[in-house]
Amino acid sequence: NRKCCESNVEPLFEGYIETLRREAECVEADSGRLAAELNHAQETMEGYKKRYEEEVSLRATAENEFVALKKDVDCAYLRKSDLEANVEALTQEIDFLRRLYEEEIRILHAHISDTSVIVKMDNSRDLNMDCIVAEIKA
Repeated sequence: NRKCCESNVEPLFEGYIETLRREAECVEADSGRLAAELNHAQETMEGYKKRYEEEVSLRATAENEFVALKKDVDCAYLRKSDLEANVEALTQEIDFLRRLYEEEIRILHAHISDTSVIVKMDNSRDLNMDCIVAEIKA
C-alpha cells in the first residue's frame, strides 16, 4: 500500500524539482548578467563622479578667478572715479586761472594804454674827434 502512494507523488516532486532547477539556472544566468550590469553601472557612476569632482574643482577655480577679477574691477573703478574727480578739479582750476590771467592781462593793457612815455635824448653834437682817433690808434 505504501508503494502505491509513493509512486504517485514521486513524479510530481521530480517535475517540481526540475522546474526549480530550471528556475535556478535562469536565476544563475540572470545573476551573471545582473552582476555585469552592476559592474557597468558602477564604472559609469565612477566616471560621472570623477567628472563631477573635476567640474566642482573647475567651478571653484572659476569662482576664485571671478572674485579676484571683481576685486580688480572694483579697484579700477574706484581709481577711475578718483581720476575723474581729479580731472574735474583740475579743469575747474584751469578755468579759474584762465579767467584770472585774462583779467590781469586786460588790466595791464588798460594801464599800459593810459601810460605816456617821456624819452630823454642826448642830442649833443659836440664830438671830440681827437679823442676818438687816439682811442682807435691805441
